[in-house]
Amino acid sequence: MTDLRFHRAFGLLAALFITLVTLQTAARAETKYPTKAVRIVLPFAAGGVADITARVVAERLGARLGGRFYVENQPGAGGIAAARAVISSAPDGNTLALLSNGTAISVSLFKQLPFDPLRDFEPISSLGYFDFIFATSADSEFKTLADVIKAAKAKPGTLNVGTINVGSTQNLSAELFKTAAGIDFQIVPFRATPDVLVSLMQGNLALMIDGYSSMKGNLVDRKIRALASSAAKRSESAPEIATVQESGIADYDVVSWNALFAPAGTPPEIVMALNIALRDVLAEPEVKTRLLELGIEARASSPEEIQARLKSDIDKWRKVIEKSGIERQ
Repeated sequence: MTDLRFHRAFGLLAALFITLVTLQTAARAETKYPTKAVRIVLPFAAGGVADITARVVAERLGARLGGRFYVENQPGAGGIAAARAVISSAPDGNTLALLSNGTAISVSLFKQLPFDPLRDFEPISSLGYFDFIFATSADSEFKTLADVIKAAKAKPGTLNVGTINVGSTQNLSAELFKTAAGIDFQIVPFRATPDVLVSLMQGNLALMIDGYSSMKGNLVDRKIRALASSAAKRSESAPEIATVQESGIADYDVVSWNALFAPAGTPPEIVMALNIALRDVLAEPEVKTRLLELGIEARASSPEEIQARLKSDIDKWRKVIEKSGIERQ
């Protein structure tokens, strides 16, 4: 008799559990999103790679989810203005943030960052990944990155390597290259990429490090020459360029990324709806081709994957910043 009662009770509990799961699923299915225009806040100015990426994705998200997604640019050091705009908004999916590898860097670059990217944001998905190109002038004596390394070892501290501002991913990539290759050279920071390119072509720099899209025109016109790419494997946008690892620096791997996050506390059903839509959008051939032209590999992720990447990069760049002695802002 006891066994019979146990089985009856177990059966009732199982039925109740199935009913609750069914009701939850139905409730989620009835969740309408978006119910109004959704803004994606960027910590970058209009016209850059992140801005173009976000606009391509926003347009396709709108088509997929039946609503309007638009980009709002709020550039500023450390992405502080953009972050504040998002985390002060209601966690309802109507305000989203584009975070990047630069966000991970900001955690250690600033003395008092007024937000915690791991705590204050809900991860949704990555949008794309991209590496950096090591390039020299067309008439340079350096034909390979190994030539640059050899020269730097022969005359420590004499070669000039150009990047954009101190603390940028490009700048820290140069710092990491120093350490990984066991060489010494002067890192010369510039205000913007065009300034670096001009200095390189004038013969003032042995090397520059920047994104493929910003160099593409000059590479095609053979005004500069690519020596290596920063990722562990060759880029889909320029598979003919060898990697730094192939050039003899086994531990070197730098890949930057852009991703979509929401304010902490955003309902999981909205996060999931966005994640599913992004997986579809970023798999579209037209979107993949458009982003690849910018040197970006369009690729979605799970929320857990991009959160883990953010945490890993915070730790990675903290070590580089501390070792390089860069003064915290």
